[in-house]
Amino acid sequence: MDKIFAQLDSVLDRYDELQELMSDPDVINDTKRYLELTKEEGSLRDVVTAYRRYKQVLADIEESDEVLRDSHDPEMEALAKEDLESLKSEKDELESKIKILMLPKDPNDDKNIIMEIRGAAGGDEASLFAGDLLNMYMRYAERQGWTTEIVDETPTEVGGYKEVAVMITGENVYSKLKYENGAHRVQRIPSTESQGRVHTSTATVVVMPEYDEVDIELEAKDIRTDVYRSSGAGGQHINKTSSAVRMTHLPTGIVVTMQDQRSQQQNREKAMQILKSRVYDYYESQNAEEYAENRKTAIGTGDRSERIRTYNYPQNRVTDHRIGLTLNKLDRIINGELDDVIDALILHDQTAKLEQIGD
Repeated sequence: MDKIFAQLDSVLDRYDELQELMSDPDVINDTKRYLELTKEEGSLRDVVTAYRRYKQVLADIEESDEVLRDSHDPEMEALAKEDLESLKSEKDELESKIKILMLPKDPNDDKNIIMEIRGAAGGDEASLFAGDLLNMYMRYAERQGWTTEIVDETPTEVGGYKEVAVMITGENVYSKLKYENGAHRVQRIPSTESQGRVHTSTATVVVMPEYDEVDIELEAKDIRTDVYRSSGAGGQHINKTSSAVRMTHLPTGIVVTMQDQRSQQQNREKAMQILKSRVYDYYESQNAEEYAENRKTAIGTGDRSERIRTYNYPQNRVTDHRIGLTLNKLDRIINGELDDVIDALILHDQTAKLEQIGD
Protein backbone atom coordinates (compact mmCIF):
# COMPACT_ATOMS: atom_id res chain seq x y z
CA MET A 1 0.00 0.00 0.00
CA ASP A 2 2.88 2.37 0.83
CA LYS A 3 4.19 2.09 -2.76
CA ILE A 4 0.84 3.24 -4.12
CA PHE A 5 0.36 6.13 -1.72
CA ALA A 6 3.90 7.37 -2.38
CA GLN A 7 2.76 8.19 -5.93
CA LEU A 8 -0.44 9.98 -4.96
CA ASP A 9 1.03 13.37 -4.06
CA SER A 10 2.69 13.59 -7.47
CA VAL A 11 -0.63 12.62 -9.09
CA LEU A 12 -2.29 15.43 -7.11
CA ASP A 13 0.37 17.91 -8.27
CA ARG A 14 -0.10 16.86 -11.89
CA TYR A 15 -3.87 17.23 -11.60
CA ASP A 16 -3.52 20.78 -10.24
CA GLU A 17 -1.11 21.56 -13.07
CA LEU A 18 -3.62 20.25 -15.63
CA GLN A 19 -6.35 22.44 -14.13
CA GLU A 20 -4.14 25.50 -14.61
CA LEU A 21 -3.16 24.55 -18.16
CA MET A 22 -6.79 23.99 -19.16
CA SER A 23 -7.64 27.55 -18.11
CA ASP A 24 -4.76 29.01 -20.16
CA PRO A 25 -6.18 30.90 -23.21
CA ASP A 26 -3.31 29.66 -25.43
CA VAL A 27 -4.15 26.04 -24.56
CA ILE A 28 -7.88 26.60 -25.02
CA ASN A 29 -7.25 27.91 -28.53
CA ASP A 30 -5.15 24.84 -29.39
CA THR A 31 -7.95 22.29 -29.83
CA LYS A 32 -5.70 19.22 -30.11
CA ARG A 33 -3.66 20.14 -27.03
CA TYR A 34 -6.78 21.02 -25.03
CA LEU A 35 -8.42 17.67 -25.86
CA GLU A 36 -5.26 15.78 -24.82
CA LEU A 37 -5.18 17.60 -21.48
CA THR A 38 -8.92 17.08 -20.97
CA LYS A 39 -8.48 13.35 -21.52
CA GLU A 40 -5.58 13.18 -19.05
CA GLU A 41 -7.50 15.23 -16.50
CA GLY A 42 -10.48 12.89 -16.85
CA SER A 43 -8.28 9.84 -16.31
CA LEU A 44 -6.98 11.25 -13.00
CA ARG A 45 -10.22 12.75 -11.68
CA ASP A 46 -11.55 9.71 -9.79
CA VAL A 47 -8.30 8.90 -8.01
CA VAL A 48 -7.72 12.57 -7.10
CA THR A 49 -11.25 12.88 -5.68
CA ALA A 50 -10.78 9.68 -3.65
CA TYR A 51 -7.32 10.73 -2.39
CA ARG A 52 -8.50 14.20 -1.32
CA ARG A 53 -11.36 12.60 0.58
CA TYR A 54 -8.91 10.10 2.10
CA LYS A 55 -6.69 12.93 3.39
CA GLN A 56 -9.74 14.64 4.88
CA VAL A 57 -10.79 11.41 6.59
CA LEU A 58 -7.29 11.03 8.11
CA ALA A 59 -7.51 14.58 9.45
CA ASP A 60 -10.98 13.90 10.89
CA ILE A 61 -9.71 10.68 12.55
CA GLU A 62 -6.88 12.63 14.16
CA GLU A 63 -9.36 15.24 15.39
CA SER A 64 -11.66 12.58 16.90
CA ASP A 65 -8.67 10.91 18.59
CA GLU A 66 -7.74 14.25 20.09
CA VAL A 67 -11.25 14.73 21.47
CA LEU A 68 -11.08 11.29 23.10
CA ARG A 69 -7.71 12.10 24.66
CA ASP A 70 -8.56 15.54 25.99
CA SER A 71 -12.31 15.60 26.61
CA HIS A 72 -13.88 14.89 29.97
CA ASP A 73 -17.41 15.24 28.61
CA PRO A 74 -19.06 11.78 28.30
CA GLU A 75 -21.44 13.03 25.61
CA MET A 76 -18.57 14.42 23.50
CA GLU A 77 -16.62 11.21 23.96
CA ALA A 78 -19.56 9.12 22.80
CA LEU A 79 -19.95 11.27 19.69
CA ALA A 80 -16.20 11.08 18.97
CA LYS A 81 -16.25 7.27 19.29
CA GLU A 82 -19.20 7.04 16.91
CA ASP A 83 -17.46 9.32 14.39
CA LEU A 84 -14.23 7.38 14.73
CA GLU A 85 -15.91 4.07 13.95
CA SER A 86 -17.54 5.51 10.82
CA LEU A 87 -14.35 7.27 9.69
CA LYS A 88 -12.16 4.19 10.08
CA SER A 89 -14.63 2.17 8.01
CA GLU A 90 -14.58 4.85 5.30
CA LYS A 91 -10.76 4.94 5.45
CA ASP A 92 -10.59 1.19 4.73
CA GLU A 93 -13.05 1.53 1.84
CA LEU A 94 -11.10 4.44 0.35
CA GLU A 95 -7.80 2.54 0.60
CA SER A 96 -9.30 -0.38 -1.35
CA LYS A 97 -10.81 1.98 -3.93
CA ILE A 98 -7.56 3.91 -4.40
CA LYS A 99 -5.57 0.68 -4.81
CA ILE A 100 -7.81 -0.31 -7.71
CA LEU A 101 -7.79 3.17 -9.26
CA MET A 102 -3.99 3.20 -9.17
CA LEU A 103 -3.58 -0.13 -10.96
CA PRO A 104 -1.75 0.18 -14.32
CA LYS A 105 -4.28 1.02 -17.03
CA ASP A 106 -4.64 -0.96 -20.22
CA PRO A 107 -4.02 1.75 -22.86
CA ASN A 108 -6.80 0.28 -24.99
CA ASP A 109 -9.50 0.36 -22.30
CA ASP A 110 -11.16 3.55 -23.53
CA LYS A 111 -11.23 2.47 -27.18
CA ASN A 112 -14.17 1.42 -29.31
CA ILE A 113 -14.01 -2.13 -30.67
CA ILE A 114 -14.57 -4.26 -33.70
CA MET A 115 -15.95 -7.64 -32.62
CA GLU A 116 -15.85 -10.59 -35.00
CA ILE A 117 -18.00 -13.65 -34.30
CA ARG A 118 -17.64 -16.86 -36.31
CA GLY A 119 -19.56 -20.11 -36.26
CA ALA A 120 -17.00 -22.86 -35.58
CA ALA A 121 -17.70 -26.53 -34.82
CA GLY A 122 -21.28 -27.66 -35.28
CA GLY A 123 -22.44 -26.66 -38.76
CA ASP A 124 -25.80 -24.87 -38.91
CA GLU A 125 -26.16 -24.90 -35.14
CA ALA A 126 -22.81 -23.12 -34.77
CA SER A 127 -23.92 -20.39 -37.18
CA LEU A 128 -27.20 -19.97 -35.27
CA PHE A 129 -25.23 -19.70 -32.02
CA ALA A 130 -23.02 -17.03 -33.61
CA GLY A 131 -26.22 -15.09 -34.30
CA ASP A 132 -27.34 -15.56 -30.69
CA LEU A 133 -24.01 -14.21 -29.42
CA LEU A 134 -24.27 -11.21 -31.74
CA ASN A 135 -27.75 -10.42 -30.38
CA MET A 136 -26.48 -10.84 -26.81
CA TYR A 137 -23.66 -8.36 -27.29
CA MET A 138 -25.84 -5.87 -29.17
CA ARG A 139 -28.44 -5.93 -26.38
CA TYR A 140 -25.71 -5.54 -23.76
CA ALA A 141 -24.32 -2.58 -25.74
CA GLU A 142 -27.77 -0.99 -25.80
CA ARG A 143 -28.02 -1.34 -22.02
CA GLN A 144 -24.63 0.42 -21.71
CA GLY A 145 -25.73 3.29 -23.93
CA TRP A 146 -23.28 2.28 -26.67
CA THR A 147 -24.00 2.25 -30.40
CA THR A 148 -23.58 -0.77 -32.68
CA GLU A 149 -23.14 -1.15 -36.41
CA ILE A 150 -22.75 -4.38 -38.37
CA VAL A 151 -19.87 -3.68 -40.73
CA ASP A 152 -19.40 -7.08 -42.37
CA GLU A 153 -21.50 -10.23 -42.45
CA THR A 154 -21.78 -13.63 -44.12
CA PRO A 155 -25.26 -14.89 -43.23
CA THR A 156 -26.33 -18.51 -43.61
CA GLU A 157 -29.54 -19.91 -45.07
CA VAL A 158 -30.74 -21.11 -41.66
CA GLY A 159 -30.69 -17.59 -40.23
CA GLY A 160 -27.33 -17.47 -38.46
CA TYR A 161 -23.90 -16.26 -39.49
CA LYS A 162 -20.84 -17.98 -40.85
CA GLU A 163 -19.11 -14.82 -39.66
CA VAL A 164 -20.17 -11.32 -38.68
CA ALA A 165 -18.30 -8.18 -37.61
CA VAL A 166 -19.87 -5.46 -35.50
CA MET A 167 -18.43 -2.11 -34.47
CA ILE A 168 -19.33 -1.07 -30.92
CA THR A 169 -18.82 2.57 -30.04
CA GLY A 170 -19.12 4.28 -26.66
CA GLU A 171 -17.41 4.91 -23.35
CA ASN A 172 -14.80 2.34 -22.24
CA VAL A 173 -16.13 -0.39 -24.55
CA TYR A 174 -12.87 -2.38 -24.74
CA SER A 175 -12.44 -2.32 -20.95
CA LYS A 176 -15.62 -4.38 -20.54
CA LEU A 177 -15.65 -6.59 -23.63
CA LYS A 178 -11.93 -7.48 -23.89
CA TYR A 179 -12.55 -10.60 -21.77
CA GLU A 180 -14.89 -12.05 -24.42
CA ASN A 181 -12.01 -13.23 -26.67
CA GLY A 182 -12.09 -16.97 -27.13
CA ALA A 183 -14.26 -19.98 -27.94
CA HIS A 184 -17.84 -19.99 -26.63
CA ARG A 185 -19.58 -23.38 -26.35
CA VAL A 186 -23.32 -24.03 -26.49
CA GLN A 187 -25.12 -27.16 -25.35
CA ARG A 188 -28.74 -27.43 -26.46
CA ILE A 189 -31.24 -29.40 -28.53
CA PRO A 190 -31.21 -28.06 -32.10
CA SER A 191 -34.59 -27.35 -33.69
CA THR A 192 -33.75 -29.97 -36.35
CA GLU A 193 -33.06 -32.69 -33.74
CA SER A 194 -35.96 -35.15 -33.78
CA GLN A 195 -34.63 -37.42 -31.01
CA GLY A 196 -34.32 -34.63 -28.42
CA ARG A 197 -30.57 -35.10 -28.03
CA VAL A 198 -28.37 -32.28 -26.74
CA HIS A 199 -25.72 -31.18 -29.22
CA THR A 200 -22.54 -29.23 -28.50
CA SER A 201 -21.43 -26.46 -30.89
CA THR A 202 -18.96 -23.61 -30.70
CA ALA A 203 -18.48 -20.09 -31.98
CA THR A 204 -15.38 -17.92 -31.64
CA VAL A 205 -15.30 -14.28 -30.60
CA VAL A 206 -12.45 -11.88 -31.40
CA VAL A 207 -12.40 -8.42 -29.81
CA MET A 208 -10.09 -5.87 -31.42
CA PRO A 209 -9.64 -2.27 -30.28
CA GLU A 210 -10.40 0.27 -32.99
CA TYR A 211 -7.07 1.81 -33.97
CA ASP A 212 -6.63 5.23 -35.49
CA GLU A 213 -3.79 6.85 -37.43
CA VAL A 214 -1.70 7.38 -34.30
CA ASP A 215 -1.72 3.71 -33.38
CA ILE A 216 -0.89 2.11 -36.70
CA GLU A 217 0.14 3.35 -40.13
CA LEU A 218 -0.53 1.19 -43.18
CA GLU A 219 1.52 2.13 -46.22
CA ALA A 220 -0.33 2.51 -49.51
CA LYS A 221 2.19 0.29 -51.33
CA ASP A 222 1.28 -2.58 -48.99
CA ILE A 223 -2.44 -2.47 -49.80
CA ARG A 224 -4.11 -3.77 -52.96
CA THR A 225 -7.65 -2.47 -53.49
CA ASP A 226 -10.11 -4.13 -55.88
CA VAL A 227 -13.59 -2.82 -56.62
CA TYR A 228 -16.52 -4.85 -57.94
CA ARG A 229 -20.29 -4.85 -58.07
CA SER A 230 -22.14 -5.47 -54.85
CA SER A 231 -23.99 -8.77 -54.74
CA GLY A 232 -26.19 -7.87 -51.79
CA ALA A 233 -29.43 -5.99 -51.45
CA GLY A 234 -29.29 -2.26 -51.71
CA GLY A 235 -31.28 -1.19 -54.73
CA GLN A 236 -30.47 -0.35 -58.33
CA HIS A 237 -27.83 2.23 -57.46
CA ILE A 238 -25.54 -0.29 -55.77
CA ASN A 239 -26.07 -3.11 -58.24
CA LYS A 240 -25.28 -0.92 -61.29
CA THR A 241 -22.01 0.48 -59.95
CA SER A 242 -18.76 -1.05 -58.68
CA SER A 243 -19.31 0.02 -55.10
CA ALA A 244 -18.01 -3.07 -53.26
CA VAL A 245 -14.39 -2.99 -52.10
CA ARG A 246 -11.85 -5.72 -51.37
CA MET A 247 -8.64 -4.67 -49.60
CA THR A 248 -5.65 -6.98 -49.27
CA HIS A 249 -2.74 -6.23 -46.94
CA LEU A 250 0.09 -7.79 -48.93
CA PRO A 251 2.65 -8.38 -46.12
CA THR A 252 0.17 -10.40 -44.03
CA GLY A 253 -2.31 -11.62 -46.66
CA ILE A 254 -5.23 -10.26 -44.61
CA VAL A 255 -8.29 -9.57 -46.78
CA VAL A 256 -11.26 -7.38 -45.95
CA THR A 257 -14.34 -7.11 -48.18
CA MET A 258 -16.99 -4.45 -47.72
CA GLN A 259 -20.21 -4.00 -49.67
CA ASP A 260 -22.76 -2.93 -47.07
CA GLN A 261 -22.38 0.83 -47.50
CA ARG A 262 -24.14 2.97 -50.09
CA SER A 263 -21.05 4.21 -51.93
CA GLN A 264 -17.61 2.96 -52.87
CA GLN A 265 -16.02 5.71 -50.75
CA GLN A 266 -17.99 4.62 -47.67
CA ASN A 267 -17.01 1.00 -48.29
CA ARG A 268 -13.35 2.04 -48.63
CA GLU A 269 -13.44 3.86 -45.30
CA LYS A 270 -15.07 0.96 -43.46
CA ALA A 271 -12.75 -1.59 -45.08
CA MET A 272 -9.69 0.44 -44.06
CA GLN A 273 -11.00 0.74 -40.51
CA ILE A 274 -11.37 -3.03 -40.17
CA LEU A 275 -8.11 -3.74 -42.00
CA LYS A 276 -6.15 -1.61 -39.53
CA SER A 277 -7.60 -3.45 -36.56
CA ARG A 278 -7.01 -6.88 -38.11
CA VAL A 279 -3.42 -6.08 -39.07
CA TYR A 280 -2.67 -4.70 -35.63
CA ASP A 281 -4.27 -7.76 -34.05
CA TYR A 282 -2.17 -9.98 -36.33
CA TYR A 283 1.11 -8.35 -35.29
CA GLU A 284 0.13 -8.47 -31.63
CA SER A 285 -0.58 -12.19 -32.01
CA GLN A 286 2.87 -12.69 -33.56
CA ASN A 287 4.32 -11.32 -30.33
CA ALA A 288 1.84 -13.29 -28.25
CA GLU A 289 4.33 -14.46 -25.63
CA GLU A 290 5.66 -10.98 -24.88
CA TYR A 291 2.19 -9.49 -25.22
CA ALA A 292 0.68 -11.98 -22.77
CA GLU A 293 3.49 -11.31 -20.30
CA ASN A 294 2.87 -7.57 -20.46
CA ARG A 295 -0.86 -7.98 -19.85
CA LYS A 296 -0.73 -11.03 -17.61
CA THR A 297 -3.89 -11.81 -15.66
CA ALA A 298 -5.32 -14.88 -14.03
CA ILE A 299 -8.17 -14.82 -16.51
CA GLY A 300 -6.06 -15.99 -19.45
CA THR A 301 -4.35 -14.53 -22.46
CA GLY A 302 -7.47 -14.14 -24.53
CA ASP A 303 -6.39 -16.82 -26.97
CA ARG A 304 -9.32 -17.24 -29.35
CA SER A 305 -8.92 -21.04 -29.29
CA GLU A 306 -9.30 -21.13 -25.51
CA ARG A 307 -12.75 -22.36 -24.44
CA ILE A 308 -13.83 -19.63 -22.10
CA ARG A 309 -17.55 -20.13 -21.50
CA THR A 310 -20.32 -22.72 -21.81
CA TYR A 311 -24.00 -21.90 -22.36
CA ASN A 312 -26.08 -24.90 -21.25
CA TYR A 313 -29.70 -24.40 -22.34
CA PRO A 314 -31.36 -27.48 -20.74
CA GLN A 315 -30.11 -26.38 -17.31
CA ASN A 316 -30.40 -22.60 -18.01
CA ARG A 317 -26.76 -22.38 -16.93
CA VAL A 318 -23.76 -20.27 -17.99
CA THR A 319 -20.28 -21.20 -16.79
CA ASP A 320 -17.16 -19.10 -17.25
CA HIS A 321 -14.35 -21.64 -17.02
CA ARG A 322 -11.55 -19.12 -16.40
CA ILE A 323 -12.84 -17.97 -13.02
CA GLY A 324 -15.12 -20.89 -12.08
CA LEU A 325 -18.25 -18.75 -12.21
CA THR A 326 -21.60 -20.50 -12.74
CA LEU A 327 -24.90 -18.62 -13.04
CA ASN A 328 -28.29 -20.28 -13.50
CA LYS A 329 -29.83 -17.52 -15.59
CA LEU A 330 -28.80 -18.22 -19.16
CA ASP A 331 -32.12 -16.84 -20.41
CA ARG A 332 -31.30 -13.40 -18.99
CA ILE A 333 -27.62 -13.44 -19.95
CA ILE A 334 -28.30 -14.36 -23.59
CA ASN A 335 -30.77 -11.46 -23.58
CA GLY A 336 -27.92 -9.03 -22.86
CA GLU A 337 -27.83 -9.03 -19.05
CA LEU A 338 -24.08 -9.65 -18.97
CA ASP A 339 -23.22 -7.39 -16.04
CA ASP A 340 -22.79 -10.16 -13.45
CA VAL A 341 -20.38 -12.06 -15.72
CA ILE A 342 -18.35 -9.05 -16.82
CA ASP A 343 -18.20 -7.51 -13.33
CA ALA A 344 -16.90 -10.82 -11.96
CA LEU A 345 -14.21 -10.98 -14.65
CA ILE A 346 -13.11 -7.39 -13.96
CA LEU A 347 -12.99 -8.03 -10.20
CA HIS A 348 -10.98 -11.22 -10.72
CA ASP A 349 -8.56 -9.35 -12.97
CA GLN A 350 -8.16 -6.49 -10.47
CA THR A 351 -7.62 -8.91 -7.57
CA ALA A 352 -4.89 -10.75 -9.49
CA LYS A 353 -3.13 -7.47 -10.30
CA LEU A 354 -3.34 -6.30 -6.68
CA GLU A 355 -1.73 -9.58 -5.58
CA GLN A 356 1.08 -8.99 -8.08
CA ILE A 357 1.97 -5.54 -6.77
CA GLY A 358 1.47 -6.54 -3.14
CA ASP A 359 1.25 -4.15 -0.27
